[in-house]
This record gives sequence, C-alpha cells and structure tokens, in this order.
Amino acid sequence: MTTSARPQREHEYLTLTTDSTRWERYAPRAGDIVISTPPKAGTTWTQMICALLIFQSPDFGRPLSVISQWFDFRGGDIDAIAAEYETQKHRRFIKTHTPLDGLPFYDEVRYLYCGRDPRDIFFSFGNHAENLSDSMRERIMAAAGMDVPLEFPEDPNESFQMWLTTGATPWMEDGFPFGSAFYHTRTFWRFRHLPNILLLHYADLKRDREGEMRRIARFLDIEVPEEKWPQLVQAASFESMKARAAELAPLSEENGWKDNARFFHKGQSGQWQGMLNEESLKLYERLLAERIPPDMAEWLHLGRLGSAAAVD
Repeated sequence: MTTSARPQREHEYLTLTTDSTRWERYAPRAGDIVISTPPKAGTTWTQMICALLIFQSPDFGRPLSVISQWFDFRGGDIDAIAAEYETQKHRRFIKTHTPLDGLPFYDEVRYLYCGRDPRDIFFSFGNHAENLSDSMRERIMAAAGMDVPLEFPEDPNESFQMWLTTGATPWMEDGFPFGSAFYHTRTFWRFRHLPNILLLHYADLKRDREGEMRRIARFLDIEVPEEKWPQLVQAASFESMKARAAELAPLSEENGWKDNARFFHKGQSGQWQGMLNEESLKLYERLLAERIPPDMAEWLHLGRLGSAAAVD
C-alpha cells in the first residue's frame, strides 16, 4: 500500500461477488454517500440510518435495496444499477463491499465505513450463507463463471482458520471467499482523519443508536427536526428492521433469501464466544498482532465508545 496523503485506487477487486471495475460507471454528485463495509459488519443498518436521515421518515416508498443498490455486485445488472442511481433526485447513498483502495475517491463525496469484531462477522456470515436462496446462489455462481459451488469445511473452526489465512485477492492476507475484515478496515483506518470519511462501529450502534445517528447526521450535514428523532431512532432498531425484513433485507425483492427475517438473525456481539476452540483463538490473536496496530485492534473489537482509540 502506498503512503499517499489521500486514498488512491490501487487495486481492482474481482471476487466471488464483487467486480470493482464497475465503478467506472459511477458519475459522482456532490453530497453522494458511499457506504463501504465488509459483509455482515452493519451494511444494511448503515444504509437504513442514511435512508431515515435523508427521507426523515420510516416510509421510503420502495425497498431499501432498490434505493441503495450494491453498485459493484457481480450478480447485478450494472446498466440497470447505474440507470437507477442516475434517475434519483434525492441524495444518493450507495452500497459497496469494496475496500477504500479499490474505490474512486472524491472530496465532494462522503464515505462511511462500519466495522465489527471479525469473529462476529464470521459467524454472522455463516447464517447468511445458509439462508441464501438456491436461485440467488446459482445467480452468483453464474456471474462468477463457476460450474461447481465452493465447498467449505463443516467444522466452523476449520472454516474460520481458512478465512483468516486465505486472501480473497492476491494482495490480501484474509477474507476468502466473502471479504476481509482486517485488510478492509486498514484501508479506511489510515485515512480516518479526512473530513469526508467517517468510521462507525456495530458495537457503537448497539450501545448508543441515537447518539451515533446524530453523529452521522452531523457528518452528512443533515438537519433533523428534534420532534422527528424518536420515530427515526425507533425505526433503526434491530427489532423494527427485522419486522420489516421484506422491505429492508437486501435482494428481498429478488427472492434472494430462504427467509427474509433470518437475514436479521441475532444482531448480537460476542456470538463467537464458546464457538471457537483454543487453536482458533490463538491463531486469531497472533494474526491480529501481526496485521493491525493495537489501537485499531482495540477499536475493531470494542468500537469508539468502548475503547480509547482515537476516532472522532
């Protein structure tokens, strides 16, 4: 990675689900919001909060994933996705799982990153993969040019260790096949001081949802009348979102899931506890120390509100 003072587009990401070359179709507008996260790190939650702040109502008129589409999803029609964003008159908020070093960077665009304990990401994605509908699984495979589905060890500890030690791309040390936690976070962490980048954390959203929503509103320069806050904060709760899973779960309008509500599975932190054996935990601690600095590791585990890490 370079030592540039601002983010550079250094890599093209072609993974099982992502094709970052699709960003060539992106025509930025001042005020655009790019939401970049590892899968299962709070992407939909961040999109929901942006929608609530922009529309200032829980009623959007269309499914969330139609309004805020996954721009570089290999299984999506990039012509249709680009056309949808082009026709939008409201402030746009765009989903991606591409790290910052694969995205175009513009001073007039705001970038939101949401982090989560990597161990929770892993187990949350396990539920995610099991819930994927057969038709969506086939669509993803076809887009990736695969004839035979990927097979993974049934033992979660074997899968966890493979995810930690196998890169999703040649320049990444982790993340195969669904995305990196360590590498992705590093691409944002080193630029967290920039005025158009904001780091969020899953644990902070759980700990103080209203406070974090107000922080996001300030970052986006969105003013919300005080009387509207209670309704918006309630609409962003895990329980409220799960109750509206048919409207809010990504790809729900395309029959992407066996059960839309299961997309919002537990929404818990620490679900890895009691699941990982001693060998897995020792490997994780060793790689954590090798790959990221202590302040970033503390933030990745505890969030801004639970750590002393410097994140405004």
